[in-house]
Amino acid sequence: MIKRKFYARLEKFYSDNGRYALLVDGARQVGKTFLIEEFARSHYENVIEINFIKEANARLIFQNIENESEILEKLSAYSHKALRRGQTLVFLDEIQECPEAVTFIKFLVQEGTCHYILSGSLLGVELKDVRSFPVGFMDEARMYPLDFEEFVLANGERQILIDAARAAWESGSPLDPLYHGRLKKLFRLYLVVGGMPAVVQKYLDTHDIAAVVSEQKKILVEYRKDISKYDKENSLRIREVFDRIAPELNKKNKRFYINSVKEGDRAERLEDEFIWLREAGVALPSYVVDEPKVPLVLSKRANLFKLFMNDVGLLAATYMDGIQLKMLNGETDINFGAVYENVVAQELVAHGFLPTYYSSREHGEVDFVLERDAKVLPVEVKSGKHYKRHRALTHLLSDPEYDFPESIVFDDDALKIEGRVRYMPIYMAMFLHKDDFPETMIFDIGAPVT
Repeated sequence: MIKRKFYARLEKFYSDNGRYALLVDGARQVGKTFLIEEFARSHYENVIEINFIKEANARLIFQNIENESEILEKLSAYSHKALRRGQTLVFLDEIQECPEAVTFIKFLVQEGTCHYILSGSLLGVELKDVRSFPVGFMDEARMYPLDFEEFVLANGERQILIDAARAAWESGSPLDPLYHGRLKKLFRLYLVVGGMPAVVQKYLDTHDIAAVVSEQKKILVEYRKDISKYDKENSLRIREVFDRIAPELNKKNKRFYINSVKEGDRAERLEDEFIWLREAGVALPSYVVDEPKVPLVLSKRANLFKLFMNDVGLLAATYMDGIQLKMLNGETDINFGAVYENVVAQELVAHGFLPTYYSSREHGEVDFVLERDAKVLPVEVKSGKHYKRHRALTHLLSDPEYDFPESIVFDDDALKIEGRVRYMPIYMAMFLHKDDFPETMIFDIGAPVT
């Protein structure tokens, strides 16, 4: 079994002892169902699993209901299993097919006999009108493809490799050449295989890149089928946007141009299409900000953005046949700019960031600007030998209006610190995490004035 960080989130759900239902969403094929099933088998005596796509009749359980006790009776009868308090997990998969079930979650959680996990694909699209009902009784967590750290460990590497790289990241000291070379090789492989669990497992089982690409293309076909199934009215335009992601990333500034989908269209006319892809989890937008100041959201512009694939391996699979071996060999005639920037965006989103970038006539364009430690962190991604050529970043750092404690340039090789610029190997993007909000934040204004 491929170890996933998300398993810790399921463990927390279990330790909270049914105080809330857990809604697990994310794009298709990121491994939600498999991981939840593994967790359920090892933590509960009884598991009732219903897949509302495979078992359409199960929707009747949540129709014409007078009280939650009736639902429990129907669940037990449908599954032929007894409901044991605290020892029964009800796992409702592909929940987007039965939104009625979400409306009863509050009452079922309050009743307390079972624990509840809901999951499915396209939840952001399908359940946006009902997910707000059980406020305080349902927590939401999103799963993503394997990030690079998970991929390294899935390939049999020991934790010591990750720990050594993390120590180098934190200290700014060069990594042992043996470890550095191994991580570079694994990173090239990650660009091709990506993080979709079925694809990763296919590689681990066969080491056959052709089989890997075949698996990836199956997933891309499923994504296109989802678009046609769940938004029949706008499916053609959504598919056109989806199919333009890779070509647009290959352009010099990687910005997504609306006219590339349909000449004369404006951003607002295609807004629903971009929202659909984002909420379905298959595309990752990065919006431009006018000012690199916290909070970045105040200067974010919705009409200028880059659009990345949710998985770098799927991005590679959309390119011409044969590019995979060239990428693995690091051939210099390949433009790695698009895939490098995509993989960084993918890591950022998986680690809690909402990616944005900065562009202005005065300074130029910086690939990413992030909020970290209540400050803005500019990040550049370089794939070539001339990684110290970053005019936009240099201009931005020299502007007295802004005070950036540091910046990062992810490049193909170097690890060194020069002034406020940290040059880091591209694989070290795995260590860039958003600060966790503290569990407690006590502030006392003192005794009242007497």
